[in-house]
Amino acid sequence: MRLTDCHNIDDFQKLAKARLPFPVFDYIDGAADDELTKARNTASYSSIDLVPDVLVGVETIDTSCTILGRKSALPLMLSPTAVQRAFHWQGETAVAKAAEKFGLWFGISSLATRSIEEIAELTNGPKMFQLYVHKDKGLNTHMIERCQAAKFDALALTVDTIVSGKRERCLRSGFTTPPRFTPAGILSYATRPRWTFDYLFRERFSLPNLDTHVNEGSSQAVSIAEYFNTMLDTSMDWGTAANIREDWGGTFVLKGVMSARDARRAVEIGADAIMISNHGGRQLDGSRAPFDQLPEIVDAVGGEIEIICDGGVRRGTHALKALCTGATAASGGRLYLYALAAAGQDGVERALSILKDEIERGMRLMGVTGVDQLTRERLRTR
Repeated sequence: MRLTDCHNIDDFQKLAKARLPFPVFDYIDGAADDELTKARNTASYSSIDLVPDVLVGVETIDTSCTILGRKSALPLMLSPTAVQRAFHWQGETAVAKAAEKFGLWFGISSLATRSIEEIAELTNGPKMFQLYVHKDKGLNTHMIERCQAAKFDALALTVDTIVSGKRERCLRSGFTTPPRFTPAGILSYATRPRWTFDYLFRERFSLPNLDTHVNEGSSQAVSIAEYFNTMLDTSMDWGTAANIREDWGGTFVLKGVMSARDARRAVEIGADAIMISNHGGRQLDGSRAPFDQLPEIVDAVGGEIEIICDGGVRRGTHALKALCTGATAASGGRLYLYALAAAGQDGVERALSILKDEIERGMRLMGVTGVDQLTRERLRTR
């Protein structure tokens, strides 16, 4: 299978599986417990049908919109995800360049393998930093100050990782960051020489946004679950979120909101946006899908705060359905991570080109010339 054989996101998933050692692929692809929620995140989009209009005249359409105060060429964001250079040696560099080329928002994680400053120098496109609140308050302050100095456009506080979900695929494979060669995976590493060569002989793996304060994850291998369970602040509450918003002073997003009640609290503390997200099904298995929660949350706070539907997006029509339901935009991580793992920047660009084509085609077939025309009247529940 080659990159040119990829015609949808599922194809990139297959190519990534072929090219990655299985512990690395399972980290991207896996989720918590029985992985029911991960599957539900995508399946939920099948519960709604689109009702098109015809004879509208769609020779010219406009797919752009405004997200968090900045223009986006598509109603789609690339969610922040961790340790990207474990998947491909280009890591966040590839995603940043692809996002800028396509005019999209993208985010980097506290556990990114490129620094805040590197990303700021690399792109003028809209960029978000995902903050994990650590027990080390000095580290939290340090990352916020670095984002301010680098002029990041938004800070997203992740609120659904108080403890780690039970990611059983990682428990079986022994995946850590940095990746280490375990008996369970040694054959898979040996039979993926391109990945293994890049990992061993290119620049040293590190987490540069953290390594001023902690060794874990850079020079000391730990599992993601161990990192979350030992390093993150389990006392984080709404007061913490409000204080971080004040310290940041810029566009502020809460990532991981799933209930209408929490959406209301987000409005009350002055958040600019929420990302309805269950962390890709990697935390609480049995949680509802973001798309299933979207109507209730839109009814509660729509028009008061921007709402981004995060997770499960595999098709351009998924983004269109989210907008019809009242979201500002849709977002996802695996939709570009599979492509990154498969072929680096070339893979991410091909994936985004496919999603762009699907969004444009979907709008024309629905009979809409602008994303502002995507309303609930175009949906039918099965």
